[in-house]
Amino acid sequence: MAKAIWEGTVLAESNQCVEVEGNQYFPPDAIKSEHFKPSATHTVCPWKGTASYYDVEVAGKLNHDAAWFYPEPKPAAKQIKDYVAFWKGVKVEK
Repeated sequence: MAKAIWEGTVLAESNQCVEVEGNQYFPPDAIKSEHFKPSATHTVCPWKGTASYYDVEVAGKLNHDAAWFYPEPKPAAKQIKDYVAFWKGVKVEK
């Protein structure tokens, strides 16, 4: 079971993650949505497509753009559509 943890709080938990480029992508129903707020940030990956980001908030503390996902991935990355990955100090344990 993989877990994403920040500030001592579990943000996501699943045994159905997909690993891509060393990142664990959590299924959309595995995230605890109360900690996620949409961000205006977008980046482009040549083979995965355009990523959208979430700000993560725990106990009033904000981690800007700490999670990302691909709402409309390119065909090569279709298995991670809407799956969420983390960085910026969010610890992912397997």
